[in-house]
Amino acid sequence: MTTLLEVRRLTKDFTRQKGIFGKATAVRAVDDVTFDVLEGETFGLVGESGSGKTTTGRCILRLIEPTSGEVRFRGEDVLAFSKRRMRAARREMQIVFQDPYSSLNPRMRVRDIVEEPLIIHRTGTRAERRERVRELFELVGLDPSHLTRYPHQFSGGQRQRIGLARALALNPSFVIADEPVSALDVSVQAQVVNLLMDLQQRLELTYLFIAHDLRLVRHICSRVAVMYLGRIVEMGDTEAIFAAPAHPYTRALLSAIPVPDPDAARRRVVLDPGSFTRNAPLKEIGAGHLAAVLTADAGLNGPRYGARDAAQRPALRRATFKALRGGGLLLGPLHVLFHLSVADVNDAMRVSGDVRFVRDDDDGVAAAVKTVEHAHDLVARL
Repeated sequence: MTTLLEVRRLTKDFTRQKGIFGKATAVRAVDDVTFDVLEGETFGLVGESGSGKTTTGRCILRLIEPTSGEVRFRGEDVLAFSKRRMRAARREMQIVFQDPYSSLNPRMRVRDIVEEPLIIHRTGTRAERRERVRELFELVGLDPSHLTRYPHQFSGGQRQRIGLARALALNPSFVIADEPVSALDVSVQAQVVNLLMDLQQRLELTYLFIAHDLRLVRHICSRVAVMYLGRIVEMGDTEAIFAAPAHPYTRALLSAIPVPDPDAARRRVVLDPGSFTRNAPLKEIGAGHLAAVLTADAGLNGPRYGARDAAQRPALRRATFKALRGGGLLLGPLHVLFHLSVADVNDAMRVSGDVRFVRDDDDGVAAAVKTVEHAHDLVARL
């Protein structure tokens, strides 16, 4: 597949000022983001709220002007476009907004909302535009007899379909779906996601899919990038990242996915920002799998603790004690907390008589420590 969109070192700073006489400070919402989107694929951009996902998408379309960086669409530099050229480019690049309630003008009939892009771009006669609107309504599964209604007369899922119809009015090839189902209930989410996938096949669309629902991303995205505090910390094929996450933030994010079975064992990874290097560059750790980890952050791929700098020991201890729960219990995958190999943890557990063995499998070792004192002893051995 050919590359449709190239994003290079994209950065966006917002200025914040406290009070009238306060000093202005810059807040970096997007920090040196780089990725490619291939033609015809669904590329996922995931992360917690505030990680910079939406700002990245809006900077790509220049709905927000980026501070620096480069965005190329079909080889052309989008950030160098004039206003007229940018308007023409938006025929090819569209967005579906997150909130189906605030993204539609409540004073306009939905027929006029969907027709508006066609009017702005001076497409067809009035009769041709109205016929196109009817086709779009049918395309997204809405009844054309409802075209004269106002947005408040539709449900949340129907409003999101109207937003999608508006985005498709100009036959774009690239659509940014900014958390298009996060404001919808689960049953409606499935309908909208199936519609997006069906339209992708029928219209040969390319999606940049922004979301924080990792189960959904795994279902529809071929590749995914994980954002944390404005930076991409891991990127690659979706299945590879879900099978072997390399960055501590990715592991913590995946461990937060809800489990349908209430009786199933949960192993929640507690993120310790001190356990990885904040500004580490993306490096290839596998075929098409990139992660922002240094050698010391590399988890199971890193060296055994004996080869590490001893100065790291206090930070590792702090990470462990943060995982302590009531009654002096220490529960968790120890190799993740300490960035050790499974063999290291097994060796330490054998010589610590007060550690009760719980599990040893492909996902690592879990242990229950009886008291805080025994936890200290285990940490000392590690």
